[in-house]
Amino acid sequence: MKKSKQIVSLLLAAFVLLLAACGSTETSKQSGGDGEKKKTLRVVTDAAYAPFEYQDKGEIVGFDIDFVKAVAKEAGYDVKIEHVGWDPIFVEIKGKTADFAVSSITINDERKQTYDFTVPYFLSKNEILVPKGSSIKGAQDLKGKVVAVQNGTTGQEVTEKILGENSKDLKKFENNNLAILEMKNGGADAVVADNGVVDTYVKNNPNDNFAVIEDDGAFEKEFYGLLLPKGSELKAELDKAINKIFENGTYAEIYKKWFNKEPDMQTLKAQQ
Repeated sequence: MKKSKQIVSLLLAAFVLLLAACGSTETSKQSGGDGEKKKTLRVVTDAAYAPFEYQDKGEIVGFDIDFVKAVAKEAGYDVKIEHVGWDPIFVEIKGKTADFAVSSITINDERKQTYDFTVPYFLSKNEILVPKGSSIKGAQDLKGKVVAVQNGTTGQEVTEKILGENSKDLKKFENNNLAILEMKNGGADAVVADNGVVDTYVKNNPNDNFAVIEDDGAFEKEFYGLLLPKGSELKAELDKAINKIFENGTYAEIYKKWFNKEPDMQTLKAQQ
């Protein structure tokens, strides 16, 4: 998701106080197949970011969801995954009302001051989505064009660096689906979002006649991690489980299921 801004209002502050009153999140247990107690971790997400996390017939699905379930199984936990929205993710993790979050969350230095991250599990970069035949061939061509982005993402950040933070040509939306719809309806010349979202949209909607523009010189590589409360004891266990599914092929299998190609394991491991 590569989201980088946290806009936590007084309403959200009240929300975390309410959740905190409900008690600890790491106490839910159920019997495993061998008769032992298996702890259930509460995991929060913003399930509006296909193909990473989204809702299908009332069920939360996606690459991130399959990944988390595999990691939890390897670490010996069950998980209860809940859709809470983007800003509440950070409120819950900071307030320790959830055990960790998965929501295509980019690891960056600013967040590391407040939260812990697992080792990186996904390599991402921003791309430009345009109608076929567009004159836009790279990031600098966005100048003077109307660009739609998801609010609070690094797609927004990189576009602001090109157009200007308060540019009238920058349109911000609650999610990428709305940003893409704006372009589809003629209200924008381009959309800037991460490669997983953009590539999947073009693949699944060929009749829209959209094209993907890559500009590695303008858009830096980013890495997603699971978000944990600062000092969480789960970090070491989750890191170990992630590396285990890297090694035994489970991660590659999940990756190919959702993206139809091999993951760049060498780059991912090098980040550790």
